[in-house]
Amino acid sequence: MTYKVFAFDAYGTLFDVHSAVGAMRKQIGPEAARLSDIWRTKQLEYTWVRTLAGSYLDFMELTTQALDFAATQCGGISADLRKTLLQSYQTLEAYPDVKPALQKLRDAGIRTAILSNGTPAMLESASRAAGIDGLIDHAISIDTIRRYKTVPEVYALVEGLTGALPGEVSFQSSNRWDIAGAKKFGFRPVWVNRTNQPDEYSDLPPAHTISTLSQLTGLT
Repeated sequence: MTYKVFAFDAYGTLFDVHSAVGAMRKQIGPEAARLSDIWRTKQLEYTWVRTLAGSYLDFMELTTQALDFAATQCGGISADLRKTLLQSYQTLEAYPDVKPALQKLRDAGIRTAILSNGTPAMLESASRAAGIDGLIDHAISIDTIRRYKTVPEVYALVEGLTGALPGEVSFQSSNRWDIAGAKKFGFRPVWVNRTNQPDEYSDLPPAHTISTLSQLTGLT
């Protein structure tokens, strides 16, 4: 079938979550890679804990808390470096395959959306900095329901804003847990496995696994 909407996760799928630390690697020192990994791990952990607890802080606040934890674990960073990293997180680099893939979808007349934990301001800033804001029809943030992925209500936002039924949505994410949530909800889940990670959640498999968004052309 032809899918009416191609929806994309943002962080880790369109935007490289490690590019903020990567740009400051020399200033951070030998703990840079470890700091970036802890930052990302804690950021996600905080979203799950908040949602399970019935509490809410927006994604930028959780990103800030996660950086502070990671920095403490890695020996600390200066106030100036902390400020730079947080600013950089709002203008993360897009992966090189992102813009060409979105352009091909646009040329084919297929609607596109971002479905993300990020705040509206974060998504607007990152999309503009990456030069893809004109290639995205809908930027959908969980901010409107104040709950994070993978609760079904998040994936339901796509239908609410586009009118596309779950079976009419192709959902692309590099996060395997996000693919599991999308599968359970009824989307066609396409796992963007750029780093050749082992599969998991065998009861909620992706419909397709690709290593680059350029491979989406054959899946429309």
